[in-house]
Amino acid sequence: MEQVFSYIISFGASVMMPIIFTIIGLCIGMNFGKALKSGLFVGVGFVGLGIVTALLTDNFQTPLKSIEDIFNLNLSVFDMGWPAAASVAYNTAVGALIIPVCLGINFLMLITKTTRTVNIDLWNYWHFAFIGAVVYFLTGENLAWGYFAAIICYIFTLVMADMTADKFQNFYSLPGISIPQPFCQSFVPFTLCINWVLDKIPGFNKLDIDADGLKKKFGVLGEPIVLGVIVGAIIAAVAHVSDFSNFDAFMAKLHETQPAATTTDGVMKIAKDILFLGVTMGAVMELIPRITKLFIDGLMPISDKTKELVDKKFHGKKVHIGMSPALVIGHSTSLVCTLLLIPTYIVVSVVLPGNQFLPLASLAGLFYLFPMMLPYTKGNVIKTFIIGLVALIVGLWFITDMAPDFTSAANRVYELTKDKASHVPDGFMAGSMDFASSLIGYCIYAAVKYIKWIGAGILVVITAAMMYLNHREIVKDEQKTK
Repeated sequence: MEQVFSYIISFGASVMMPIIFTIIGLCIGMNFGKALKSGLFVGVGFVGLGIVTALLTDNFQTPLKSIEDIFNLNLSVFDMGWPAAASVAYNTAVGALIIPVCLGINFLMLITKTTRTVNIDLWNYWHFAFIGAVVYFLTGENLAWGYFAAIICYIFTLVMADMTADKFQNFYSLPGISIPQPFCQSFVPFTLCINWVLDKIPGFNKLDIDADGLKKKFGVLGEPIVLGVIVGAIIAAVAHVSDFSNFDAFMAKLHETQPAATTTDGVMKIAKDILFLGVTMGAVMELIPRITKLFIDGLMPISDKTKELVDKKFHGKKVHIGMSPALVIGHSTSLVCTLLLIPTYIVVSVVLPGNQFLPLASLAGLFYLFPMMLPYTKGNVIKTFIIGLVALIVGLWFITDMAPDFTSAANRVYELTKDKASHVPDGFMAGSMDFASSLIGYCIYAAVKYIKWIGAGILVVITAAMMYLNHREIVKDEQKTK
């Protein structure tokens, strides 16, 4: 089963999602043509998203590595990115059956009225498998502990998706949709707490600047595409600090590749690098919203048909369709805050005491911080930026603390499968912002690691309480609509 699921997962989201959503479409009564078209739109969306995020990671990896060398950074946790986390997640006994197990739990929760969300975001089930896999290896390859961690994470996420659904739907104008993705939902507690504190600061609650407000205030400089060019150029310029200060050494190095190079060639190369990185970042900021429209075009027919079917089966009772947060990462405030957080996140990771992680491959995942923040900050750029920064700072400590066990899991998976995505470079530990910095995932990991049985008991009590509160809310709402 592990080999079968690993083979299927190796297709990637761009191949898996068209197949899955075409099958789902046929199962819910769509004709083959419409189901196939919806699935292909989602697949093409993932292809586009992969190309754009690769633009970010591929072109920024070298300058960020240069910045690391310039400032003599020696951070021992290597940024493996989400592919390594997904590889660890699915190439284990936990990951092999995570999809059918979670779908079964989802069904049980629906009929017991402890959730309203039908989670069809099957690709992101790797998040649940990841925390299950890390706990599985942490406990000496104990399958029961691995599934316990994954199931607790899944149940908690479904309840959170219900509790945030109304806010999400109203803000994004997407009726009937919820986001059962644990990484996104992990930022809701930060948002609620920090937003409350910020509103208590005199005058701060009057700072209501959204992305459209930035455009009005700063004109063309407030456009995400222009901000992208500026931030990208600044990062490239910082990466060339040593070249500016030691131009002779830079020219000697340039002569190795271009023997006839002149001083003009050296200046032009630096200028080219700065301009190229600036335009590349601008392209990312502009293309992301266009690509997310493909997700909406593909997922909404599936969502509408699923909602129609569920309404019949549940006699018109309120049910949410759980979708990927990729639907909304193109929001203008998300783009602006991602842009501002990229350089800030790097600087903070360098100076933060106790941190050993330098973000490189994970930078593309910053877009996913904001889908569940914005409904509560109402798109306020300043609040969203502050909350995102605080969450990332705390997440750096999470990543550092989890790194030894993430490394053990990755090494074991590489030993068993030879999957290159899980190979940890020599002398480093494995880390990734994608879910390793998640509040939900880390709390489950820490509870099992540090207080084992007591921690498991606490997790069960909290999860059961969340289910009970959600059940009570569902029953109360159904009684109102009678």
